[in-house]
Amino acid sequence: MTNLFDLTGKSAVITGSTKGIGKAIAEQLANHGCKVVISSRKPGPCEEVAAEINKKHGAGTAIASPANISSRDDLKRLVDDANAAFGKIDILVCNAASNPYYGPMAGITDEAFAKILSNNIISNNTLVSLVSPQMKERKDGAVIIISSIGGLRASTVIGAYCISKAADVQLARNLAAELGPSGIRVNCISPGLVKTDFAKALWEDDNTREQREEETPLRRLGVPDDIAGAAVMLASRAGAWLTGQNIVVDGGVTAV
Repeated sequence: MTNLFDLTGKSAVITGSTKGIGKAIAEQLANHGCKVVISSRKPGPCEEVAAEINKKHGAGTAIASPANISSRDDLKRLVDDANAAFGKIDILVCNAASNPYYGPMAGITDEAFAKILSNNIISNNTLVSLVSPQMKERKDGAVIIISSIGGLRASTVIGAYCISKAADVQLARNLAAELGPSGIRVNCISPGLVKTDFAKALWEDDNTREQREEETPLRRLGVPDDIAGAAVMLASRAGAWLTGQNIVVDGGVTAV
């Protein structure tokens, strides 16, 4: 029988993959046979995660390619590194994001707002534009953009971030319509509150965490592997007829 989740022979670029959700996605893709490119801003953590994966799955399974998502030159080099190492890019996971401001919209500076929009939306479109030509030639490819349930709800403290994540969902829809005829699937995953360093301000306080857990039908916050499972599905044959969708993985929060 065909294993719908088998990624043997595939290669993936995952941004923001040295910790949290991005790291879990890279590890799980590798567990299913995929070659992976580990990328974040700092070289050291990239090399450490790539070494961990290579130790588990064999040399050459992972490479490190540091990149700042705000730099088009860095993103181009990231794509070039992936192609040089693995000959192609089958899967692109746009996970890296920024949220430099916590507070009401009235207090955010234009510079901070612009940074959030640039890093969380424009960089994703840039990466897709760099990777999609080769996918078009092969008539095959999977793009996964990590959004957030913040894009489905209002927030009094991370409003700009939520706006950017809502835009990511629409970006996926538009790209799915444009790239679908070439066999390229583009989808979003919108996590709920996951216990990562990135989201620590939302869960590190015991009272806040307990309240969020009580509001969640499954009565717990997410962990990175909860999101990684959805990414494996979207990247593999299991998700072959899924495109333009936003998969919400939130323990049931938005259902109630």
